[in-house]
Amino acid sequence: MFNELAKSFPMRRGRNPGNGDDGGQAVETTVKDAKKNDMILKSSGFVKAEGSYNLASVFSKRGRKGVNQDCAIVWEEFGCQPDMLFCGVFDGHGPWGHFVAKKVRESMPSSLLRNWQDTLAGVSLDPDMDLESNKKHQRFHIWKHSYLKTCAAVDHELEQCRKIDSFHSGTTALTIVRQGDIIYVANIGDSRAVLATNSDDGTLVPVQLTIDFKANLPLEAERIIQCKGRVFCLDDEPGVHRVWLPNKESPGLAMSRAFGDYCIKDYGLISVPEVTQRHITNKDQFVMLATDGVWDVVSNEQAVQVVSSTQDKANAAKRLVEFSARAWKKKRKGIAMDDISAICLFFHSCSLSQHEVNLVTTLKS
Repeated sequence: MFNELAKSFPMRRGRNPGNGDDGGQAVETTVKDAKKNDMILKSSGFVKAEGSYNLASVFSKRGRKGVNQDCAIVWEEFGCQPDMLFCGVFDGHGPWGHFVAKKVRESMPSSLLRNWQDTLAGVSLDPDMDLESNKKHQRFHIWKHSYLKTCAAVDHELEQCRKIDSFHSGTTALTIVRQGDIIYVANIGDSRAVLATNSDDGTLVPVQLTIDFKANLPLEAERIIQCKGRVFCLDDEPGVHRVWLPNKESPGLAMSRAFGDYCIKDYGLISVPEVTQRHITNKDQFVMLATDGVWDVVSNEQAVQVVSSTQDKANAAKRLVEFSARAWKKKRKGIAMDDISAICLFFHSCSLSQHEVNLVTTLKS
């Protein structure tokens, strides 16, 4: 792990790895190289690096509420590491929500790389740290610490950004880093990650990897109320709990964690991620990351069935989004369809179908 890091992030002797500029410059160079080599995807499509076992399918569909405030990213060979991949979905809300979502999408991967670098360097220089005793635990600690620093920095940077008014606007962020046979999941908001895995009898079943951070969750509601915020449903939205200011029926957020939304950050809304890990085995087939536009109308089981039955994996995210759009029309008549976005990350996709090969050839030409 440290040898790979050394190749990607050279540092000068005598410099404090947390305070120097070398790491930041190396990350910027890494980002430029990744874009140049088509390793970063920010629109609907798919990514599969040569020789990689990953295949990531991405699709986003605008709802009926105006501009599409969802966005996504997939970065193959994250940080120039051949065994790493970063992907995420972001669901903006409020007047400037689409700008906030794109700003966080732009800032988060590079900030995470920089903090991962600094944390790794700090751990490697700690004489009391035994990295060989429990590599899995140490790796998780490093990624969790890096994510916590990253989200705090991104939220602070967003607040200072004069070009984007994020006082009454914000975004969720659900991201995954795959490193070898481990995935690290960080979630802020009410998007959801669902793993598809084979049970003992061979049936493909869903395993939900994240919590939908809604305002009515006991611990979330307790924090908000302790901070003088309020949680309740409007009369015309029974069952939809929202976050409100102490003495004003605003902003009415449907989630309890988000970037931005500084109007209510002092009243219980936080941008702290829940960070977890999962060891990927041969039984695990793919993971789906999707905004609540999917999960409001589609069950975990339905999503697994739709994606697993898609012959061309490159079209898996599109098929899931289109299925969700049809479900909105059936289940939410009279309600404006939300933006719908999904990423389907396949773990063992060592070869492409002929149709996918043709698509790759077309895209490259």
